[in-house]
Amino acid sequence: MRPIRPLLAPLALIAAAMPAAAQQRHNTNAPIDFGADRIELQDRADRVVLVGNVSVKQAEMTLNAARMTVAYTGKVVGGNPQVSRLDASGGVTVRQPNQTARSQYAIYDLNRRLITMLGGVSLTQGAGNTVNGGRLTINLDTGRAVIDGSAVSGSAGAPGDNGVVRRAGRVTGTFSVPDRSR
Repeated sequence: MRPIRPLLAPLALIAAAMPAAAQQRHNTNAPIDFGADRIELQDRADRVVLVGNVSVKQAEMTLNAARMTVAYTGKVVGGNPQVSRLDASGGVTVRQPNQTARSQYAIYDLNRRLITMLGGVSLTQGAGNTVNGGRLTINLDTGRAVIDGSAVSGSAGAPGDNGVVRRAGRVTGTFSVPDRSR
Protein backbone atom coordinates (compact mmCIF):
# COMPACT_ATOMS: atom_id res chain seq x y z
CA MET A 1 0.00 0.00 0.00
CA ARG A 2 1.25 3.45 -0.78
CA PRO A 3 0.92 6.32 1.69
CA ILE A 4 -1.91 8.73 1.06
CA ARG A 5 0.17 11.90 0.80
CA PRO A 6 -0.60 14.61 1.36
CA LEU A 7 -3.89 13.61 2.91
CA LEU A 8 -4.78 17.18 3.67
CA ALA A 9 -3.75 18.76 0.34
CA PRO A 10 -7.28 19.90 -0.63
CA LEU A 11 -7.29 22.38 2.21
CA ALA A 12 -5.16 25.42 1.38
CA LEU A 13 -4.03 26.05 4.94
CA ILE A 14 -3.02 22.49 5.46
CA ALA A 15 -1.13 22.36 2.20
CA ALA A 16 0.88 25.38 3.32
CA ALA A 17 1.39 24.10 6.85
CA MET A 18 2.41 20.54 6.03
CA PRO A 19 5.51 19.45 4.18
CA ALA A 20 4.97 18.63 0.54
CA ALA A 21 5.31 14.99 -0.33
CA ALA A 22 5.01 13.17 -3.59
CA GLN A 23 1.62 11.57 -4.02
CA GLN A 24 1.81 7.82 -4.31
CA ARG A 25 -1.04 5.51 -5.15
CA HIS A 26 -2.21 2.86 -2.76
CA ASN A 27 -1.99 -0.64 -4.23
CA THR A 28 -5.63 -1.74 -3.95
CA ASN A 29 -4.72 -4.95 -5.80
CA ALA A 30 -2.39 -6.10 -3.02
CA PRO A 31 -3.61 -9.08 -0.98
CA ILE A 32 -5.54 -8.36 2.20
CA ASP A 33 -4.19 -10.12 5.28
CA PHE A 34 -6.38 -10.26 8.39
CA GLY A 35 -6.43 -11.39 11.99
CA ALA A 36 -9.24 -11.46 14.56
CA ASP A 37 -10.32 -13.23 17.73
CA ARG A 38 -13.22 -14.85 15.87
CA ILE A 39 -14.32 -15.32 12.27
CA GLU A 40 -17.76 -16.25 11.00
CA LEU A 41 -18.21 -17.23 7.36
CA GLN A 42 -21.68 -16.38 6.03
CA ASP A 43 -21.27 -17.99 2.63
CA ARG A 44 -24.88 -17.64 1.47
CA ALA A 45 -24.69 -13.90 2.18
CA ASP A 46 -21.25 -13.59 0.50
CA ARG A 47 -19.61 -12.14 3.59
CA VAL A 48 -17.26 -12.83 6.45
CA VAL A 49 -17.65 -11.28 9.90
CA LEU A 50 -14.48 -10.67 11.91
CA VAL A 51 -14.88 -9.92 15.63
CA GLY A 52 -12.43 -8.90 18.34
CA ASN A 53 -9.11 -7.13 17.85
CA VAL A 54 -9.57 -7.09 14.09
CA SER A 55 -6.48 -6.17 12.08
CA VAL A 56 -6.46 -5.93 8.29
CA LYS A 57 -3.34 -5.11 6.30
CA GLN A 58 -3.08 -4.26 2.62
CA ALA A 59 0.34 -3.17 1.34
CA GLU A 60 1.44 -0.33 3.70
CA MET A 61 -2.05 0.39 5.13
CA THR A 62 -3.37 -1.21 8.32
CA LEU A 63 -7.00 -1.00 9.47
CA ASN A 64 -7.90 -1.97 13.05
CA ALA A 65 -11.37 -2.20 14.58
CA ALA A 66 -13.45 -4.14 17.09
CA ARG A 67 -15.64 -5.63 14.33
CA MET A 68 -15.51 -5.86 10.56
CA THR A 69 -17.72 -7.28 7.83
CA VAL A 70 -15.96 -8.32 4.64
CA ALA A 71 -18.27 -8.46 1.62
CA TYR A 72 -17.21 -10.40 -1.44
CA THR A 73 -18.67 -11.06 -4.84
CA GLY A 74 -19.83 -14.44 -6.05
CA LYS A 75 -17.13 -14.14 -8.74
CA VAL A 76 -14.12 -16.37 -8.05
CA VAL A 77 -10.73 -15.57 -9.58
CA GLY A 78 -7.87 -18.01 -9.14
CA GLY A 79 -9.89 -19.97 -6.58
CA ASN A 80 -10.51 -16.87 -4.41
CA PRO A 81 -13.70 -14.82 -4.00
CA GLN A 82 -13.20 -11.14 -4.81
CA VAL A 83 -13.46 -8.79 -1.81
CA SER A 84 -15.52 -5.70 -2.66
CA ARG A 85 -16.06 -3.89 0.66
CA LEU A 86 -14.95 -3.75 4.28
CA ASP A 87 -17.28 -2.27 6.92
CA ALA A 88 -15.54 -1.58 10.24
CA SER A 89 -16.93 -0.40 13.56
CA GLY A 90 -15.73 0.22 17.08
CA GLY A 91 -12.59 2.27 17.56
CA VAL A 92 -11.53 2.22 13.92
CA THR A 93 -7.93 3.19 13.11
CA VAL A 94 -6.41 3.45 9.65
CA ARG A 95 -2.61 3.77 9.61
CA GLN A 96 -0.28 4.61 6.78
CA PRO A 97 3.30 5.79 6.96
CA ASN A 98 3.31 9.16 8.77
CA GLN A 99 -0.53 9.31 8.97
CA THR A 100 -3.19 7.95 11.30
CA ALA A 101 -6.96 8.39 11.04
CA ARG A 102 -9.42 7.40 13.79
CA SER A 103 -13.22 7.19 13.87
CA GLN A 104 -16.12 5.08 15.09
CA TYR A 105 -17.03 3.63 11.67
CA ALA A 106 -15.27 3.13 8.34
CA ILE A 107 -16.17 1.79 4.93
CA TYR A 108 -13.46 0.70 2.52
CA ASP A 109 -15.00 0.37 -0.96
CA LEU A 110 -12.37 -1.58 -2.90
CA ASN A 111 -14.15 -1.17 -6.25
CA ARG A 112 -14.25 2.64 -5.96
CA ARG A 113 -10.92 2.77 -4.06
CA LEU A 114 -12.45 4.98 -1.36
CA ILE A 115 -12.29 4.93 2.43
CA THR A 116 -15.04 6.81 4.24
CA MET A 117 -14.67 7.29 7.99
CA LEU A 118 -17.55 8.52 10.15
CA GLY A 119 -18.11 9.61 13.72
CA GLY A 120 -15.55 11.57 15.73
CA VAL A 121 -12.92 11.58 12.98
CA SER A 122 -9.37 12.58 13.86
CA LEU A 123 -6.59 12.70 11.26
CA THR A 124 -2.98 13.14 12.35
CA GLN A 125 -0.03 13.64 10.05
CA GLY A 126 3.52 13.86 11.30
CA ALA A 127 4.13 15.16 14.79
CA GLY A 128 1.57 17.82 15.39
CA ASN A 129 -0.78 18.32 12.46
CA THR A 130 -4.26 17.18 13.44
CA VAL A 131 -7.67 17.75 11.87
CA ASN A 132 -10.97 16.73 13.49
CA GLY A 133 -14.40 16.44 11.92
CA GLY A 134 -17.42 14.26 11.43
CA ARG A 135 -16.55 12.56 8.15
CA LEU A 136 -13.34 11.84 6.24
CA THR A 137 -13.27 10.57 2.65
CA ILE A 138 -9.97 9.34 1.23
CA ASN A 139 -9.49 8.64 -2.48
CA LEU A 140 -6.75 5.99 -2.60
CA ASP A 141 -6.01 6.68 -6.29
CA THR A 142 -5.33 10.39 -5.93
CA GLY A 143 -4.42 10.70 -2.26
CA ARG A 144 -7.07 13.43 -1.91
CA ALA A 145 -8.80 13.56 1.44
CA VAL A 146 -11.80 15.66 2.39
CA ILE A 147 -12.88 16.24 5.98
CA ASP A 148 -16.18 17.87 6.76
CA GLY A 149 -18.17 18.55 9.88
CA SER A 150 -20.99 16.13 9.16
CA ALA A 151 -21.76 14.23 12.33
CA VAL A 152 -23.52 10.89 12.33
CA SER A 153 -25.26 9.37 15.31
CA GLY A 154 -27.53 6.44 15.97
CA SER A 155 -30.26 8.31 17.80
CA ALA A 156 -33.78 8.00 16.51
CA GLY A 157 -34.91 10.42 13.85
CA ALA A 158 -37.71 10.48 11.33
CA PRO A 159 -39.37 7.21 10.38
CA GLY A 160 -37.47 5.37 7.67
CA ASP A 161 -34.05 6.88 8.40
CA ASN A 162 -32.83 3.70 10.12
CA GLY A 163 -31.89 5.69 13.20
CA VAL A 164 -29.15 7.68 11.42
CA VAL A 165 -29.11 11.39 12.15
CA ARG A 166 -26.77 13.73 10.29
CA ARG A 167 -25.91 17.08 11.78
CA ALA A 168 -23.84 19.97 10.48
CA GLY A 169 -20.66 20.54 12.42
CA ARG A 170 -17.27 22.16 12.17
CA VAL A 171 -13.83 21.01 11.20
CA THR A 172 -11.15 21.88 13.76
CA GLY A 173 -7.47 21.25 13.99
CA THR A 174 -3.93 22.16 14.97
CA PHE A 175 -1.05 22.82 12.60
CA SER A 176 2.58 22.74 13.61
CA VAL A 177 4.71 25.65 12.40
CA PRO A 178 8.45 25.71 11.80
CA ASP A 179 10.73 27.33 14.36
CA ARG A 180 11.38 30.81 12.94
CA SER A 181 13.58 32.02 15.78
CA ARG A 182 16.80 31.15 13.97
